[in-house]
Amino acid sequence: MSQNIVFELSTAYIALCNLLKLVGLADSGGRGKTMVAEGLVQVDGVVETRKTAKIRRGQTVQVAGHLITVK
Repeated sequence: MSQNIVFELSTAYIALCNLLKLVGLADSGGRGKTMVAEGLVQVDGVVETRKTAKIRRGQTVQVAGHLITVK
């Protein structure tokens, strides 16, 4: 089951691992980092391996059938 999630960014950027935690796809920031390290996360359609990659408005993150749009 896929789900579209819209995340309203209130700062210039958010670390990828924290984004996963805040939208509820990771139990913790540590689990978010593990998901990234395992190659389970794509940013703008490309696998992202930097755990704290800066995610900014207009970017999309895909993980486990979920699409997160950052606004």
